[in-house]
Amino acid sequence: MTSRVLVYNKPRLEGIITVPGDKSISHRAVMFGAIAEGKTTVTGFLPGEDCLSTIDCFRKLGVDIQVDGTNVEINSPGMDGWQEPKEVLYTGNSGTTTRLMLGILAGTNFHSVMTGDASIGKRPMGRVTNPLKQMGAKINGRENGQYTPIAIQGTALKAIDYTMPVASAQVKSAILLAGLRAEGTTIVREKEISRDHTERMLQQFGAKIDVKDGVISLEGGQRLHGTHVDVPGDISSAAFFLVAGAIVPNSEIVLKNVGINPTRAGIIEVMQQMGANVTVDQELSDAAEPTATITIRTSNLKRTTIEGDIIPRLIDEIPIIALLATQAEGTTIIRDAEELKVKETDRITAVVTELKKLGADITATDDGMIINGPTSLKGAKLSTYGDHRIGMMAAIASLITDSPIEIDDADCIAVSYPTFFEHLDLLLK
Repeated sequence: MTSRVLVYNKPRLEGIITVPGDKSISHRAVMFGAIAEGKTTVTGFLPGEDCLSTIDCFRKLGVDIQVDGTNVEINSPGMDGWQEPKEVLYTGNSGTTTRLMLGILAGTNFHSVMTGDASIGKRPMGRVTNPLKQMGAKINGRENGQYTPIAIQGTALKAIDYTMPVASAQVKSAILLAGLRAEGTTIVREKEISRDHTERMLQQFGAKIDVKDGVISLEGGQRLHGTHVDVPGDISSAAFFLVAGAIVPNSEIVLKNVGINPTRAGIIEVMQQMGANVTVDQELSDAAEPTATITIRTSNLKRTTIEGDIIPRLIDEIPIIALLATQAEGTTIIRDAEELKVKETDRITAVVTELKKLGADITATDDGMIINGPTSLKGAKLSTYGDHRIGMMAAIASLITDSPIEIDDADCIAVSYPTFFEHLDLLLK
């Protein structure tokens, strides 16, 4: 772990940046390219540690994957041509890799074992393994498949009709990916809509999938065919600079090519509700994912309440939204966000603990937090808990503190944003 002392002396921020490629879409582009027959090319790929873990797993399955910066080429014979891995598939810190691979590996014709780092070992996998077992999957792991390491004996699967107990794109995607190899029509029913990158990409790779009113239907036995995927900028990464531009005085930041998929763009809606001076110029394109240029300027912010069906559309942005709320007039309430407890760390506890060290007036609740503002923040020594989003939240906070912030593990930020500090330096004036 590399600690880092951040001293910015209340600067202003100005400039244009292009945030790295979307992590969720980068993962799926590699996965779908490996499942598909033929050649798939990917541009705008995020070469962060999580996505590289996905590539490593498929290379161990015998898939030819070449990486050149943000360009990736995948040549695959399709799933029937994969090899049984001779080594354990190591997924690092990536929940997306671990959970979606469970769905993919369940329908193969070989045995495989998956494990990740210490954080992954604590994250619940039963929410994925339980519905997969209903499909006939043969999965064993700690506490009856609840935790990694997990062993998967690939087998023939049967379709299920599954109602999602919680909004989770990872669980939904694992079931749909298993459904590609299952006999019959797999149906997933969502009470609250989660991010839909998997549904969009299935269509992009030639699958027929029906999506209507929260009900997704996918017929088994379909084959995917290689294609080209252009990955937009990650709105979850852009969120940190959107908040920075709003709370740092005399600032104006332009963010190019940001993905604004409606199932992910909740942070923009929340910032608009809070009175942020944000402009979204959508770009015309026939790509599977919509993109925009987003401009953010220093803003006078007011309180809001964040709850209900918007939560799945901004779950990863809540740490930085909490920082935003410390600079807003009034009491901001975040609720219905229990899912934060099973992220890379318990993000409710982590966010509240670390922002309190800075002098924030913030209280944890069972399903979120209550934040009173505006509050002047002071420097302190903060823990990232090895969580990239807590690390970036701390770095953005240091732009408005009256003394330095030290973060204990700056390296964890590379999981999703390897060039974060370079981009921050570009904007400093």
